Amino acid sequence: MILISVRTSTPPPVSVHRKQVVLPTYRPHAPDRNPMFLEKRVYQGSSGRVYPLPCTDRISEQAAPHTWDAVFIENEFISVMILPELGGRIHRALDKTNGYDFIYYQPVIKPALVGLAGPWASGGIEFNWPQHHRPSTFMRADVAIEKLPDGSATVWLSEHDPMARMKGMHGVRLHPGKSYLEVVARAYNRTPDVQTFLWWANVATRVHEQYQSFFPPDATQVADHAKRATSTYPLCDGQYYGVDYAARARDGIPAGELPRQFPPPPTRAKTGTSEGKSPASNDLSWYANIPVPTSYMCMGSKQDFAGGYDHKAQAGLIQIANHHISPGKKQWTWGNHEFGYAWDRNLTVPDEKGEYAPYIELMSGAYTDNQPDFSFLQPGETKTWSQYWYPIRAIGPVQQANRDAAVRLWIGDGIARLGVATTAVYPNAIVRLLLSRKIIGEWIQTITPDRPLRFETMVDRTIPAEHFTLSVLTREGNELVSYAPASARPATVPLPAVEPPPPAEVKSADELFVIGLHLEQYRHATRLPEIYWREALRRDPGDSRCHLALGRWYLRRGELAEAEQHLRASIARLISRNPNPYDGESHYQLGQCLRQQAWASPHDTDKIENAYAAFYKSTWNQAWQGAGYHALAEIDGLRGDWSTALEHLTRALRLNTDNLRARNLQVIALQQLGRKAEAALLLRETL
Repeated sequence: MILISVRTSTPPPVSVHRKQVVLPTYRPHAPDRNPMFLEKRVYQGSSGRVYPLPCTDRISEQAAPHTWDAVFIENEFISVMILPELGGRIHRALDKTNGYDFIYYQPVIKPALVGLAGPWASGGIEFNWPQHHRPSTFMRADVAIEKLPDGSATVWLSEHDPMARMKGMHGVRLHPGKSYLEVVARAYNRTPDVQTFLWWANVATRVHEQYQSFFPPDATQVADHAKRATSTYPLCDGQYYGVDYAARARDGIPAGELPRQFPPPPTRAKTGTSEGKSPASNDLSWYANIPVPTSYMCMGSKQDFAGGYDHKAQAGLIQIANHHISPGKKQWTWGNHEFGYAWDRNLTVPDEKGEYAPYIELMSGAYTDNQPDFSFLQPGETKTWSQYWYPIRAIGPVQQANRDAAVRLWIGDGIARLGVATTAVYPNAIVRLLLSRKIIGEWIQTITPDRPLRFETMVDRTIPAEHFTLSVLTREGNELVSYAPASARPATVPLPAVEPPPPAEVKSADELFVIGLHLEQYRHATRLPEIYWREALRRDPGDSRCHLALGRWYLRRGELAEAEQHLRASIARLISRNPNPYDGESHYQLGQCLRQQAWASPHDTDKIENAYAAFYKSTWNQAWQGAGYHALAEIDGLRGDWSTALEHLTRALRLNTDNLRARNLQVIALQQLGRKAEAALLLRETL
């Protein structure tokens, strides 16, 4: 046993400060005279239409010093630099214990025309929503700093999405005594209609021939964008992105694919899954092995972590997210070959060694597992989640991790190598190696973010690795993390996605509806959802779902008469046997349609009365109570009936407490009723 003294000092509070930083910058040319608004532009598998934003098409060819507003947040372990003027991106994340940038630090702002609206800069952590490479990635986000009683602090970055009118926020949060960076995200649909969104945190890390990314051990399959292509992982046993990896594994790397700058290492550092052996030429986890621009997204993992490891620097990165709501795990690279090197030159400047440092992107997606992969937000709905990142050192790629600790256990040739990294100081932590639940080794050591545990011990070489377990406990006996290797299972490649057939070739009206919904949900750039719904109505003129879908489609276009016709037809089928439909959306959307008509014809009192009745009917179903009661309260307010408005808002907020527009209207209702103290309290709670 090894016993090390305890470090007991109270960690200092997190510090936050703002200052100006000067970085060489290549400026986008503002599209002020001839803005482009593009239709049917394909972008990342979805629509590249950016109205009302213009699309920037030129970047300056010379850099000039530019002063950027920066926010720095740091504790005793890590320092984080945020640039609010670039969409609130994290520009730098430094491990203070060893000086390692565990996020790619870009010394220059050198955008390329990669973003949804044009300019996009590499490096750091870019927060992408409601589409990838967000429309505002090169626009300013609002900033607010929140300090909490426990000494933690959050830098909030907020915006109103200019395309769908939704509100997005991400809070960059550090905690005293913790080496992890937390990002708290809030996606709020402030519109009265259903919206779709995706969220990917795009994390860049600097790479070279000895950099290895990793997914959890249960990740045996990966997929390209939209699942157009699939592969086994980490060893690709076929072709992927036009590269014959199976032939590479059999015959070696072809001469035409040999990289000029970062050749795969002949031997691997003693930290990988096959220690001491040369990386297989078909191993997708190594940057050096991928010659062309390549994406792959993890499929089916039931674990909460992923990451990357720099074998040369003996340091790396762990990302943590609840896989039930954040299943997305992705790697992207420009490729370790001439095309990739050209993009490296395009996106950065040479370092002190004359190297245009390449990077890969290790992305984490919430409510999404692929790109594009959109989820729904109800009217007034807020979805919230957290994602975490922290640096590790010395232990190599890990097989299990959570917010508290990351572990590696390699067993081979009669040796067990153990590695444990923690995100806080754990005095006299207990590390156990078990064989079939029996302790065969125990080490007691204070483990800290700057002092991981590394150890190796002899084991019986005849016993398979899956019989061993590594367990890490606090000195009080509470388990921090454990890992038991699983038996290798054969990797199978799922079939790639196929494009839908033309409407006339689809067999059923149900499938026609689902295909149209998919095309609408994923913002397809060139395929039209409405033609599938119209084909379904040709076969069944009363199909309630397709009438609703077309009614909503016309409503968004402002074609109110056509929208009303389809919405009433949807309701007619729904109530043909029962006046109380299972779902209230058709009534809610009809209420929206009639209300907009009433605004256009204020003297037509029947329209607003019918809208009121439709909204009320929608509230008979819980799914639409929050939005329906909010809409009723808005009409009450227009009528000056603030008591009824307050009653309806109370009901709405009982179902959806985070609906900021409903909360603000409730403040107005309370003020109108003379209940100013209650209004002030509610406003403070909302803020």
